[in-house]
Order: sequence, then structure tokens, then C-alpha cells
Amino acid sequence: MVARQSARPPGADPGLDAAATGVGLVPAFQPIVSLPDEVTVGYEALARWPGTTDSPPDQVLAHAEVIGTSDVLDRRCVETAVAAALRSALPKATLLCVNAEPSTAYVGRADNEVLDLGHRELTVVFEITERTPLAHPHLLLDKVAALRADGFAIALDDVGGHPQSLALLDVVQPEVIKLDLTLIQTEPTYVQARTLAAVLAHQERTGAVILAEGIETHEHLEHALAVGATLGQGYLFGRPGPIDREVFPTWSPVPRAESARPATRSPFDLVAGTSPIRTARKQTLAGFSRHIENQANRAVDAPMVFTAMQRRDYFAGATRDRYRRLGSSCPLVAVFGRDMPADLGSDVRGVMLHPADPLCTEWTVVAIGPHYAAALIAREHDDNAELRRSDDDRRFDFVITHDRGLVAEAARNLLERMP
Repeated sequence: MVARQSARPPGADPGLDAAATGVGLVPAFQPIVSLPDEVTVGYEALARWPGTTDSPPDQVLAHAEVIGTSDVLDRRCVETAVAAALRSALPKATLLCVNAEPSTAYVGRADNEVLDLGHRELTVVFEITERTPLAHPHLLLDKVAALRADGFAIALDDVGGHPQSLALLDVVQPEVIKLDLTLIQTEPTYVQARTLAAVLAHQERTGAVILAEGIETHEHLEHALAVGATLGQGYLFGRPGPIDREVFPTWSPVPRAESARPATRSPFDLVAGTSPIRTARKQTLAGFSRHIENQANRAVDAPMVFTAMQRRDYFAGATRDRYRRLGSSCPLVAVFGRDMPADLGSDVRGVMLHPADPLCTEWTVVAIGPHYAAALIAREHDDNAELRRSDDDRRFDFVITHDRGLVAEAARNLLERMP
């Protein structure tokens, strides 16, 4: 990460630089209980800097990003938390949730004795923090894949607090969904009810565990149980502090059968062996493409939308206007192609493809969100140029799918190409 200069106003916190490298870090542990029996099954480790800085943790993390120490601080937070939990002689397999920035480097168990011992003695779950999870999709997927390869489960933190968190459910497929406290501490608004419905639908599809944060009263507890939470956390059960209570490690995440990391060269390679292949001219595919784009634009819960359109000059006119409208409402819209600039306006992100990338010969439109999943995946015939077919007469082999699993894999395949 390239360090950037932080403008330090007069009187600013003098300990912030030190805290941003992990100096003075002392973890605090908040109990996590099973519901409805309220038995303590583990803890979440929270970063604190007593005596070093008066700045809140979010400000320390943001400052670390500014001065280029995020990797150092993230590793320090994880190691300090795991080491402190191990010193507390917790029962074997006790749940320990540790926070991890989505784009920081991961040092695995093979090179980290503390983490390796933590994996053997505890049930360590890495919480992907919610601030900007889609800022660097490739780094996020790399980190999730590396953590799962090392045997760790994934939690997605503060789901419902930001549109990106819902968009990521199908991509990350977390073992634990941590509901944002705003969904627990208030009667649901229409928007919150939609969010909860999306979470419950995902939980039903995948078996993910719902953990409710911010339970401070019995009313909050009642609400948490009503929305399907089987784990809980909040002041009603204990404030952050030292590990000072008996723990009964009766909960562990359901192991995933496969990694969330895509293993195919392109979306068409992904579907070629699983779905019937049809052939059509360009104009037919254009109609299917517009249908998916229009459905995404009308979705109540906006999906992520990706398109691969071969070359930059295809991103023009009505197509450009449609994607800019999508960019104004969707959590992530990305366009892939040769010579594609990074900024396409209206929050549409461009991704330049290498000429040898097989995606350069494909036409792909993928939309995936809480309640909508669809993909058009096509590959151009090799003989279009040889037979001198006009642009509108070009032939493509294609698949249209609404299979959420396939659509999610296609989305991950494209996200892997994003910086």
C-alpha cells in the first residue's frame, strides 16, 4: 500500500500514528451467547488502545489506511486477540471472532505460529468488516479464499448497515451473518423489513447462522429471536472487557463443502458443461441483455451488475445511458472490455481486459442481488470474421440462467478481474 500524507491539524491526537501501527493495542472481549438459552459460547475481540490514543477504533483504522500501515495493524490486531484468548485458557473450540479488513494482506497459519495455535485450540471466525468491502473485490476474494483454505470460517459484519453488505452475501457466502444493530434496536421500517427478508432468504438457501448485534434490552432480544438469530451479542449479555466468565463451546460453524473462489477461465467456461448451449445472432442477445438490465434497474433491492462487452467502443449511446442509470442506484456496476477506462461516469467502474483474456471474445451480463439473479453468458463464433458477417449478423453460443449458484460463480469470476 502506498503511504499518503495525513494532514494533522494543531492539537490532533499525538498517539494516533503509534496506535495505527499497533502500539499500545489491548484487545477487549465481548461475550457471544447462544439463543434462546443465553449460554456464553465465545467472544468477539475488539481493538482498544488505552493509554496510547483517545481516538475511537474506526478513526485509528482510517488513519492506518492514510499512512500506509493497514497491513501491519490488521495483523497485529488478529495476533494480539488470538494470543490473549489463548492465555486465558478457554475451553477447546471456544468461538473467537476477530475482525479483518477485506483488502489487507493475509499471513497464513504456515507462517504465523499464533494463528496456527489459535486454529488448533479455538474456533476462530474472521469477520469481514463493513466499511468498504467492494473497494477492491479481487483482494477481498483472495483473502476469503486464503482464510477458508486455512480452515477458518467467515462472518460478514454489520449486514444491513450498508447496501454493499447485502450484495456480498452470495459472493462471499459467509458461515455467519452478523446483523447490524439498527436492525435489532428499532421496529423495522419498510426498508429494514426488505433487508431482513433478504437475509432470511439467504439463510434458508445456505444454512448460514444469524448473529444479532446490539442486544441491550429484552425487547431487543425478542426482536433478535423473531428475525432468526441463534447467536447474540450486546450489553444485555456483557460489555467488552477481559475474559472473565465460564464458556461452554457448544457452537461451531457448519463447514463449507467448497471454496468461494472461482476456478474457471471465464464465465462461459463455467456454464459450458452445465447448461444447454444455444446459438443466436447479436440482435437476439441484445434483447436478452436489455431485459436483464431493465429487471436490475427495477429491482426493489438493487443488485450488483456486471457486463463484458468485448471492446470499449461498444459502451456508447443507449447502452452507456442504461449502465449509468444502474450506477446511480446499484451497489456495484462494472463494465469489462479491451481498452476500457477505469471511470465510466455515474459510479460505473471500467475494467480493462488483456487482449489474451478469453473474456474478450464473450458477451456477458450478470445481475445478482438479494431477490434477483440472472445471467446472459455468450461466446462469439470464431468464424464470424472469416465469413465476413456484419456486426448485427454475428453469431454467438449462449446460455441464459437464473440459477443463483451459477450466477454467483459468474459474478465471482468477474470480480476476480477487478483491481
